[in-house]
Amino acid sequence: MTAIGAQAQQLLVHRRPQKSFSETLIRSLIILCVAIAVVLSSISICDGRWLFARGQLFGLWHFCTVSNGSVLKCVTNLSLAQVEGLSVGVIPIRSMVSFAVVVAIFGLELLMVSQVCDDANARRKWALGSVLILISFLLSATGVLSFSILVKDHLTFTGFTLTYWCEFIAAFLFFLNGISGLHINSLTHLRNGRGKI
Repeated sequence: MTAIGAQAQQLLVHRRPQKSFSETLIRSLIILCVAIAVVLSSISICDGRWLFARGQLFGLWHFCTVSNGSVLKCVTNLSLAQVEGLSVGVIPIRSMVSFAVVVAIFGLELLMVSQVCDDANARRKWALGSVLILISFLLSATGVLSFSILVKDHLTFTGFTLTYWCEFIAAFLFFLNGISGLHINSLTHLRNGRGKI
């Protein structure tokens, strides 16, 4: 046998087992849903107007009032909202939800790299990416809950704006996809382990 033939045979022996179509599809859907969650969360944070109550619009960056002529007057000084702790409380909330997007982007990158570069560390990259997505969920959910607690006196179910619901859904998608990513990783690891025995 020639040296090239021996190397080719050695490569065939060390090749990882092929993924099934359903596993590839599920992993691709998880990546797609995480990407959608990142976009929703980014839109929600950039707009930042999360609650409309009694002619006032409360947000992460602005406080707005609606005058009789339906003209929106916004200021960045949140202490004018006369909500106790709002001007100080939104600072960590902004940081948490913004950092959640950054962590989710790194997690999404690891998920994609683990699928494109199918090497020996692909499983670890997928697991780490899923853990980062779960960390994004914790940060995002904490931010959403903290904002709701800060403006609890003005809360109404119909007062939450579309951008608030975008952040809420993004947090839910982060949780769902982080858990799903870890679960499919453990299932495929068990299946591959059984195949070796």
